[in-house]
Amino acid sequence: MKLQRRSVMAGTAASLAVVGSSAWAHGYPTKPITMIVPFAAGGPTDALARVLCAKMSEHLGQQIVVENIGGAGGTIGVNKVAKSNNDGYTLLFTHMGTLAVNIALYKSLPYDSQKDLEPIGLGGTNPMVLVTKKDLPAKTFAEFQAYVKANKEKVQYGMAGIGAASHLGGLMLNSMMKVDVLEIPYKGTGPALNDLMAGQFDYMVDQAVNVLPQIGSGNIKALGVSTLKRLPQLPDVPTIDEAGLKGYEVTIWNGFFGPKGMAKEQIAKVNEALGRTLADATVSKRLTELAVELPSKDEATPEALRTQLKASIDKWVPAVKAAGVLPQ
Repeated sequence: MKLQRRSVMAGTAASLAVVGSSAWAHGYPTKPITMIVPFAAGGPTDALARVLCAKMSEHLGQQIVVENIGGAGGTIGVNKVAKSNNDGYTLLFTHMGTLAVNIALYKSLPYDSQKDLEPIGLGGTNPMVLVTKKDLPAKTFAEFQAYVKANKEKVQYGMAGIGAASHLGGLMLNSMMKVDVLEIPYKGTGPALNDLMAGQFDYMVDQAVNVLPQIGSGNIKALGVSTLKRLPQLPDVPTIDEAGLKGYEVTIWNGFFGPKGMAKEQIAKVNEALGRTLADATVSKRLTELAVELPSKDEATPEALRTQLKASIDKWVPAVKAAGVLPQ
């Protein structure tokens, strides 16, 4: 009889816990949310996060505070979210490199991208541009490819660090061109871009938002874009695919995630705020200026982001290994 009474009490307590959790999630958020960006302030992921979070704060009725935690190719910031309390007040905004590509770039990660995080929604996709120092002899992609192959012993390409978007773009480009050239890693896009403008190395493949101003100023040359369609911001620059390197396509998606176990009601509420933000005309205009491609309604769901993450892992892990990159 005592055992039966304990069972009834336990069942009642469990039911109350479920009801309490649901009610708590329904009133969410009741305080500011911390949005961790695992990169330094001022970069493209950070810029996109701040545009989106400012408007999402209005829809959620609570401020979203962006916190930059850089280091180790983004893994430090991602790990903080993966190991955080899953109460919905510590979230993550990051690009695919930290969750997909880093699996191949690091011998071991302190988190499992697919098991330790809950997808919330896609925030936007950044195209990339192949840019060279302004006095590089090549004026077209065909000439560039021929030049690199003929001078591979002295040609150098730069990138913003292991796992950075510019690392991925250059890695895929060099692999598909079948060239092994000297790689110069920097601590961030800013220093790399400054040295490219100064002619310290020959080329890099970086996100459009970073290089468009310098292309427009004539400080560097654009020879190809990484998407399969030309960019409205660079209508005269061909895609690398159409210029001759068939199948080359590298875009950097950015998404919102929470720690494992975050309540579905909370995920739905943040995703709803994201959807309303992406549909906002002012936000859309600003992101277009940054050359960010906005996801459709179907592409912005948690399920779509989960599928996107798996597809990126399936694409990039074999590609990085095939390129012969040794794990850090």
